[in-house]
Amino acid sequence: MAEAQGFAGVGKLFESSRPQPRLSGNRFVTFCIMIRTTPWEVSRDVKLLDRDESTWHTLDGVRAMREAFSRSNPDGRMTWGFTLNALEDKRTNYRQIRDYAVECHERFGDEVSYFPGYFPAMYLPRERVNREMSEAIQIITSFVGNGYRPQAIMGGFLSADNLAYLAQKEDIHTAHAVIWSQHAIDGGGADGSPSYPFYPSTQHFCKPAQSSADFIDCVNLDGWTVDFICARKSGALDHKITGYNSRRGVGPIETYVGWGIDLGHREVMHTQSIHFDEGFTRNNWGWVTNIWEAQMVHEFGKDLVCSALERWVTDTKKRWPDTHFVSFGEFGSIWRAEHKTNETWNYSFLERGSGLGDSYNNLEIEWFMNKHFRLAFLRDWHENTPRKVIDFTRYDLDAHEPPDPSPEHPEKSWDLMNRINQKQLRPQDTPVLLSEMSLEDRAFIFNTLPALKKY
Repeated sequence: MAEAQGFAGVGKLFESSRPQPRLSGNRFVTFCIMIRTTPWEVSRDVKLLDRDESTWHTLDGVRAMREAFSRSNPDGRMTWGFTLNALEDKRTNYRQIRDYAVECHERFGDEVSYFPGYFPAMYLPRERVNREMSEAIQIITSFVGNGYRPQAIMGGFLSADNLAYLAQKEDIHTAHAVIWSQHAIDGGGADGSPSYPFYPSTQHFCKPAQSSADFIDCVNLDGWTVDFICARKSGALDHKITGYNSRRGVGPIETYVGWGIDLGHREVMHTQSIHFDEGFTRNNWGWVTNIWEAQMVHEFGKDLVCSALERWVTDTKKRWPDTHFVSFGEFGSIWRAEHKTNETWNYSFLERGSGLGDSYNNLEIEWFMNKHFRLAFLRDWHENTPRKVIDFTRYDLDAHEPPDPSPEHPEKSWDLMNRINQKQLRPQDTPVLLSEMSLEDRAFIFNTLPALKKY
């Protein structure tokens, strides 16, 4: 690690015995820096966009990002997600970055993990994804040393089979395996999951397990916290404030890069407040998650990227000083310690739009997510219009994932949609009053959440 210079006066050698916070009563941020060689790198030999970004990844760039993360957050821990090519690349810059990630692991407790390319489930057979995950874990163990193994895999989309393989064969029980409300962005979709942690079903990775026989012991985590109102749309027009992006929220490209530091930061803090203010009151804990790509330092400029990162972390600590910045694997372990099954989580959120871009300030959205269903109401609170159901996804219904894909024949839609979907892509997705839903659906909702009878 001689090539990777450390942090001057920041932090101290990480103490592995540091006590783990409880889930209840706490706020958490999970943050990952992702290292790659090309933008759409699915695997060693499967690259969907011919743009060589290898020289865009430098020790100076990743160190600037890590120091921006640490400046007002010296005890914070984060995750390093390397693609397979980035793990195996023998060039000096990639060796330096890997050494630096190991230094950060030793000094701060950062997690060094694997990012199985961009949405491998869309392009690679399940067996190949499993095999490459094992190869990557072995590589990480080799260069980190001391028998180290990551606690989580940074997965994009990972099928139910992949998650079961991680739990049963690799003894890894956390994966970033969904992007909540993803549809028609990055060439595919997987809408239908909860936005917060859950144990997935053997039927579909977006569906919570319904019984012990249906249970995969791998906590399924999101990778981007999004503005719920922006997420009602499908796809994206552009990153500008005059366009729309259904993944708007804490994502740096979707906010800071598109809107600039000031407006972008307002949207980021608004999105966090959904989870750390009202969401914290409702759920007794809060979580915000984010992945920043290391190449952004070159593509958009170190000043913009590092200033945005430092401002986000600093203002988060100022506004919510109790926030814990932890690795993805650590957060999965914290959640798993309090939830042994899917029976004990029941999430609820309320948002009024920020008034920026397509986060319309007259709209109010209320979400309910539990083992049995995902349900959303929307209303114009300025006009005091009635609440209408814009999403109702029943998790008791059978679900099926696509068959094994290949690079030549990808399977791009992994969406889990049944009754009503917020994207309004099908005729049955027309918003309706709760009273207009079938007797069966209403009985199913009220059996879990009887308080909704008032709606």
